[in-house]
Amino acid sequence: MPQSVNGKEGFAALCLRLRGRGIAATDLLNAIEQTPRSIFTPLEHAGSAWSSRTIPIECGVFMEGVDLAVELVDALKLKPSHRVLEIGTGSGFTAAVMARLAERVLTVDRYKTLVTLAQERMDRLSLRNVVIRQADGAPGLQGEGTFDRIVITAAFTTLPKIYAEQLVSGGMMIAPVLQENGVARMVRLMKTGSRFERTELFETPYQPVVPLVAQFL
Repeated sequence: MPQSVNGKEGFAALCLRLRGRGIAATDLLNAIEQTPRSIFTPLEHAGSAWSSRTIPIECGVFMEGVDLAVELVDALKLKPSHRVLEIGTGSGFTAAVMARLAERVLTVDRYKTLVTLAQERMDRLSLRNVVIRQADGAPGLQGEGTFDRIVITAAFTTLPKIYAEQLVSGGMMIAPVLQENGVARMVRLMKTGSRFERTELFETPYQPVVPLVAQFL
């Protein structure tokens, strides 16, 4: 799907900002360019689609600024053979970008409205390797096997071990973890055999994880 003129300008500005941070992977940039951010952004915030600001969306939640979304995907180091689990679909933008880099993306959200809208966007982009479900992500997602990569967008107070158990050996999980000072930091967990290596990445805006599936939204 072609980008609008404003979309092309926004993408070009994003590329400059990313290169300033050392992010210049061609496959990642191509995946972003092929995923028009404007269709994931509420109309009243279309002018901010390619900005680094968080954007309010339906159900009282927000989508990350595009810089943070891309930084997350870059940190995952996705390969075409990877199976990815995302907890917190939101607008679906991150899932759509990841789908162009990985074999399969399973993404879940507690809000039916967000799931429905994200599915409509995937259909519009003809992305068939994304599975979107309404589910409670707080207690883990059982019965889905293991994953090469897991990315969580809602903040836990500690790294959720139940998801770490769903990583293959050599797999990676990235999740925001609340610190004692109320700030959330993105944390990366690498699994080697039965051992885990934890690395703190960067501060991030966050929404706390909320249990249970939403009944009315």
